[in-house]
Amino acid sequence: MTGVTVIEATHPVRLGFMPESQAIEDPEHLGLRRAGPRAAAPYGDDRVEFHHCPAVDLVRADPGELDLHGAGFDSVDLTGIEDLQRTCAEVLAAGAITDAQASAIRTALDGAVLPAAHGPDLRVLYIADEGLIMRTAGPNGRSLVGPRSVGMNGHGQAVSIHVDQDVHGTPLTQVMEGRAPTLFVHDSPDDSNRDGSLMLVNLWIPLRQTVQPLVLADGRSIDRRRHQLRFGLPTGSFLERGEDQAINDIYTLLHDDEQRWYFRSEMDHRSAWVFNTLSTPHGAGVLPGEDSAERCYLALEAAGAAVAARDAAALEAAIAEVDVTLSAMPQTDALRAAVEQMVALLDVARDDPARVIGTGAAAWSEAAALARSSVVRTSLEMRLVVTVDPDRTA
Repeated sequence: MTGVTVIEATHPVRLGFMPESQAIEDPEHLGLRRAGPRAAAPYGDDRVEFHHCPAVDLVRADPGELDLHGAGFDSVDLTGIEDLQRTCAEVLAAGAITDAQASAIRTALDGAVLPAAHGPDLRVLYIADEGLIMRTAGPNGRSLVGPRSVGMNGHGQAVSIHVDQDVHGTPLTQVMEGRAPTLFVHDSPDDSNRDGSLMLVNLWIPLRQTVQPLVLADGRSIDRRRHQLRFGLPTGSFLERGEDQAINDIYTLLHDDEQRWYFRSEMDHRSAWVFNTLSTPHGAGVLPGEDSAERCYLALEAAGAAVAARDAAALEAAIAEVDVTLSAMPQTDALRAAVEQMVALLDVARDDPARVIGTGAAAWSEAAALARSSVVRTSLEMRLVVTVDPDRTA
């Protein structure tokens, strides 16, 4: 990990992977493998194998050579795009995104130059018509959405590590008439293209991200031929596509100890991740201490219902079993602060239940709702074609 300082920055983050038992030989790509017919999609936890992987928190570490062309990801500064900032704040407050807000986000990003943290600036050339969605996730992998998404809303977190698009597969083959591998920078199990500056990328904008951070792999640590498996992802539940493009060709990943993982523990919509859609393994991670956050989140939910009903017995029951010890507290500063705030509110209810149910009900309930929202991860993502801005060299 050249140039990366890892003192007090590495955490055992729980990540989901495809089990080795689900990997089969790929008859259409000799010498390579794919996920078998019973393999689970990245957005469900059925038949997923979880590992606690050392992941470097880039809030605490010098990222060194981790840029978009090298590692496959970088962060970009969005503070200068005022319309985007205003719209993101509105989406966060509402808890959902509308068509008008999606249009405003696209307009704000159209042709924009995105200042990258560690490499050359990126210029937005094209914004994909599909794929702008909002994801919501609770602490400790808790699902907060229904079984089916509704347009751009109602999408949960990616439970297991994956790569979003096979450069040789659907829909790129149809849309670009087979030219994608020679046009876009990519690293694939079949081949690679490292010569150009044109890239298909995901822009991942965190509206709030105290839990379930996006975790990304340094692509140089991935043995793509051994550990990257082709997978056919049905898109009918979240995209409107023709029959010839109904299956999206992506990759899932097998775990290996040599893989290197990175995340940021503190992040909001003032910055965003940009990563190579065709190459970069990524997914949601569970941080140490998210189990404590989940217990407090659920206790505050039950306590809030008791306060609304003015039910002293139910309030006592809601907080009786919650005991978050220091050893179980989160290791990242942002999550620790969020849990401490929830614990403080539970202590107030435990110490003075009569006031919390009586004259202090409105203030306590408002504070509890705000504290619970702090451990709900909300993010926007969309797909762009970018190029390195010729006016700046890294």
